[in-house]
Amino acid sequence: MTLDIYAADEQSDHPVAVERWSELARSVLAAEGIVDETEVSLLFVDKATIASLNERFLDKQGPTDVLSFPIEDDAGRSGRSPDEGGTGPGSIEADTGRLVLLGDVVICPSVAAVNAVVHGVTFDDEIALLVVHGILHLLGMDHEADEEAERMERREQELLARYYRVVS
Repeated sequence: MTLDIYAADEQSDHPVAVERWSELARSVLAAEGIVDETEVSLLFVDKATIASLNERFLDKQGPTDVLSFPIEDDAGRSGRSPDEGGTGPGSIEADTGRLVLLGDVVICPSVAAVNAVVHGVTFDDEIALLVVHGILHLLGMDHEADEEAERMERREQELLARYYRVVS
């Protein structure tokens, strides 16, 4: 098995370059030491879908821009609320100890489009940030505490400079 990114555009509000974002996700994972025997889903969904996930898993109303759902060892969990912490990334294959399924990143292009205007960046810049942000959440980073937020933001900017901005 190799590093496999399953990407799907399940919305029609904003065209998304699925292959481009899959490659960015793959590059970020490789930079973070995840190079093989791993699967990640990258889903682009509409506002209704992400709002439903946001309510179900975070107990928050309305749509958000990105949600990450690491697959954790605790089988009792049905998803992870971002920034809640946890035991770390991935579903571990019992007989080999290898990481098999890292998790899902769900992005809402409609919310990203609004945020891009607010942040004064392009739509692609915002999507790139959300892809990187979501992957880092899968790998266990969060931004609950100020120092964690600063560390995560620094890493996001390093990865964007290395893998996104050089080809944009």
